[in-house]
Amino acid sequence: MLAVSIGLYLLFTIAIGAWASRKVNSANDFMLAGQQLPLFLSTSALFATWFGSETIFGASSEYLEHGLLGVIEDPFGGALCLVLFGLFYVKPIYRMRVSTLGDVYVRLFGKKIGFIASLCMVPAFFGYTAAQLVALSLILGAVTGVTLIPGILISVAIVVLYTFLGGMWAISITDFIQTLVIIVGLIWVTVVILEEAGGVSDILAEAPPESFKFFPAPDFSSWGSYFGAWAILGLGSIPSQDIYQRVMASKSERVARRSLYLAAGCYLTFGLLPLLIALGAKTLYPDIYLENPQMLLPQMVLQHTGLGVQIIFFGALLSAIMSTTSSSLLAPAAILSENIFRQFLRPYSDRKMLWLLRLNVMAVAIVAVFMATWKANIYELVADASILLLVSLFVPLTAGLYWKKASKPGAVLSIFLGMGSYFILDQFTFAIPSFLLATAFSALGMAVGTYIKPKNPKCNPIIR
Repeated sequence: MLAVSIGLYLLFTIAIGAWASRKVNSANDFMLAGQQLPLFLSTSALFATWFGSETIFGASSEYLEHGLLGVIEDPFGGALCLVLFGLFYVKPIYRMRVSTLGDVYVRLFGKKIGFIASLCMVPAFFGYTAAQLVALSLILGAVTGVTLIPGILISVAIVVLYTFLGGMWAISITDFIQTLVIIVGLIWVTVVILEEAGGVSDILAEAPPESFKFFPAPDFSSWGSYFGAWAILGLGSIPSQDIYQRVMASKSERVARRSLYLAAGCYLTFGLLPLLIALGAKTLYPDIYLENPQMLLPQMVLQHTGLGVQIIFFGALLSAIMSTTSSSLLAPAAILSENIFRQFLRPYSDRKMLWLLRLNVMAVAIVAVFMATWKANIYELVADASILLLVSLFVPLTAGLYWKKASKPGAVLSIFLGMGSYFILDQFTFAIPSFLLATAFSALGMAVGTYIKPKNPKCNPIIR
């Protein structure tokens, strides 16, 4: 019965994608839902940006092993990113009215820098999408017994289908429905766990004291790792097409900003529930935890709850992960289509662009499948994706928006020095994480390049 319910839910999701395809009449509809999303759809879409496998599977297992210090990256870093985007980035970026984040770099530094930034942006999503496919496969395996690789293939087929049909409209509508399922499912399972464990106080009493330690030990290395954990999602996901497309899909700048703040609050609130559930599950069923920490929650629900709870919980899991997966497919597809391959569409037409977007959704999915079969640690896949964006694109975007002298040579040196230094420094061990050092090199590159050849402030196109 549980497998049948899961199957019906997946068919329902595909049906939404087919229905949403009627609203897709242009490439802009496919990429940004025609910039028509109201507050409730925009908020749910932003909330679902990262609320997927890393929050429910990865973060819960990291919390049980390392306490709160192990989950600074997510959910705390994710919530920080939404707040920072609302405070400092949504106003200048939204007013540009361009289709992709790659176009933002074009406006800031010209076509060549936009092309380079787009090339840097796309690979980061392969690992992120792969992480979601691994998680979807784990769920299917828990429910039906299917192994990892067949589960990945089934998962990608479902998500690609409704994303292919409806684009951002399908993602936004399913995000809203899936957000409701996530909230109901997590609250329901939390209540069940609390009842069985005897309440919050009993769960907390069984937890090790270090589980609630929020600040690191007073030494340089610990604080370096601490700030690095905040930066991975908190800063690294700012120059990311997935958050950009969800912000730009809002029907106004005001709606976009309010949605970011509301989504940050929801993300932090409901992102903490899997941690509480995992702590209670470990206390009640330590044998399951020892088998596979990433599968603690689904195995606990399967073995120790009734059918109703199972349907709601696995519905919530599927909802969270599918919404994140669909977005991580569309984001690089938009960059590839708009900023890399569009120049080859001769003669150009919106119809050709729409089909190019859909074909690139499939292409990204194929690459992600190969990555998912190569590396199956969810938390590591997500962290790797955000780090690439942090070391290469965060500094040029921020400098381009807020430093009038920021120039093309500065942007080029920033991107290549940041990325190159990261690949070199990551081979060694330092007191400060290698990606933070690489981000500092990226900032140095921007400063040196701009000092050598500054930009004329009168030529800055940004609306401030």
